[in-house]
Amino acid sequence: MIVNEQIVVNTLLVAFDLGGTFVFALSGATTGVKHRLDLFGVLVLSFAAGNSGGIARDVMIAAHPPAAISDWRYIAVSMLAGLITFYWFPIINRLSSPVLVFDAAGLALFAVAGAGKALAFHAGPVAATLLGMLTGIGGGMVRDILVMEIPNVLRTELYAVAALIGAAVMVLGKMLNLRTSAAATTGAVLCFGLRFIAMRRGWQLPIARPPQKG
Repeated sequence: MIVNEQIVVNTLLVAFDLGGTFVFALSGATTGVKHRLDLFGVLVLSFAAGNSGGIARDVMIAAHPPAAISDWRYIAVSMLAGLITFYWFPIINRLSSPVLVFDAAGLALFAVAGAGKALAFHAGPVAATLLGMLTGIGGGMVRDILVMEIPNVLRTELYAVAALIGAAVMVLGKMLNLRTSAAATTGAVLCFGLRFIAMRRGWQLPIARPPQKG
C-alpha cells in the first residue's frame, strides 16, 4: 500500500513538473517569436524557460543528472511547445496576455512540484519552500535575461512572493500529513490566483525610488 501511494505521489509530482515545463516553454517560445528569433532561437528560449528552474533545483538537491537533461520527456515537451508557438503563433497570441498567463501557470505548477521534489529528497521545510520558489522563478529569469530584459521577478507584480506562498502551502500540507494531491492542488491554485489577481489589479511590493536631486 505504501509503495503504491509513493508511486502515485511521484507520478503527480512529475505531472506537475512536466505541466510547468510545457507552459513555461510556451512563454519562452512566445517571447522568442515576439523578438523575431529564428526557429533555433525560439527552441532554445523555449527549453531555457521551461527547464532552467528545475535544473537549478535538481543540482541543489543532488538529483544528478537533472531531470531536464536525463528524461527525454522534458526535452520533448519543451520542443513541442516551441514548435507549436513558432508555427501557430496567431492561435497562441489570441489568448489574453499570453506570456503572462502562461508564466503564471508555470509559476504555480513549478512552485509546488519543486517543493514536493525537494521534500522527496529529504530537504527541510524551509529549504523545500525556497527551492520551490527557485523552481518557479528560475525559468522566467533566464528567459528574460536571454532577450535582454529585466526579469519579471525583479520588477513586476507579486511574483516570487506568489511562488513562495504556493511552495509553503505544499510544504505545510505535507507536514500536516494531507494527501499530496490536495496539498499540491491547493498550493498551485493559490499561487496562480494570487499572481493573476496581482497582474489584474496592479498589486506589487514597494518600488525603490532614488532621491530627487536638488
